[in-house]
Amino acid sequence: MKYILLCAFLLLASVAYTQKNYDTLVNITNITIPTNTGNLYGSLTVPNLKNKMPVALIIAGSGPTDKNGNSGKVLFANSYKILADSLLKYGIATLRYDKRGAGESALSIIDPLTFRFNNYVTDAVDCIKLLQVDKRFSQVIVIGHSEGSLVGMIAARITNANKYISLAGAGYPIQDVLRKQFKAQPEAYQNMLLTRLDTLITGKLLTNVPKELMGIFNPATQPYLIDWFTYNPAKEIAKLTIPTLIVNGTTDIQVGVEEAEHLHKASKKSTLAIISGMNHLLKDAPVDRMLILATYTNAPNAPINSLLVGYIVKYIRAK
Repeated sequence: MKYILLCAFLLLASVAYTQKNYDTLVNITNITIPTNTGNLYGSLTVPNLKNKMPVALIIAGSGPTDKNGNSGKVLFANSYKILADSLLKYGIATLRYDKRGAGESALSIIDPLTFRFNNYVTDAVDCIKLLQVDKRFSQVIVIGHSEGSLVGMIAARITNANKYISLAGAGYPIQDVLRKQFKAQPEAYQNMLLTRLDTLITGKLLTNVPKELMGIFNPATQPYLIDWFTYNPAKEIAKLTIPTLIVNGTTDIQVGVEEAEHLHKASKKSTLAIISGMNHLLKDAPVDRMLILATYTNAPNAPINSLLVGYIVKYIRAK
């Protein structure tokens, strides 16, 4: 296992791949991925090259996050689009797709009560298989961000993808993360949350959920949570036998560096990269929490961290 703290010197010393202007030499194809509840829609961006090239599947994070990295009126980041455009300049193709319930794929969740976390995995598997049979591509790399990290590591193993990259992915089961968050609440509210969480962990649905807890334990999302609780990111990443890159930023207030370190310890095939000053949106951000939160809505055109791009390119191109 390798550990790397990225810095400007390291990037300049190690990334020897030439950036080219492929902006006018690119094929952008609208992709439709059929599912059992409706179609998913994505964008396949391919440099117009004669030789085979690597392709990366970018899997979005939690909530109704679309293929560009935006979510409704609360998140304007364009992180995935900017990442795809950045990789394009190094001759790397990408596929981004609107996950179920997001963007153009909003109608693909017909009944929330029948939706499960594993549906996201199935969708990612279908996308990887689509890329694996495309003769233009030399290798398929799976990139999962945030919640998409867990989705990606499972899908990469099922399809035997060539490489896997986790960006700001949780290292502990979601129920452990929720328990930690709940224990930070006032005692009376804390007990209400923890008791119901313990019930869901056993696989039992909750009834008579108080109004003030509906945002967390809505009956429509309980089956999804129960399914999600069955997965442990550290155990899943340990099953991977392919080269694995785990990346986290020091100003990520959603997923701390210790989560990435936990994943790294579980994976014998992994390299860990901690990027100073990068937040959860993969962008440069200061240490101040309020200033970090401001980047979620007021900087959609801000570039993603340049060290991140350089290291991803190096990792994808490595033999």
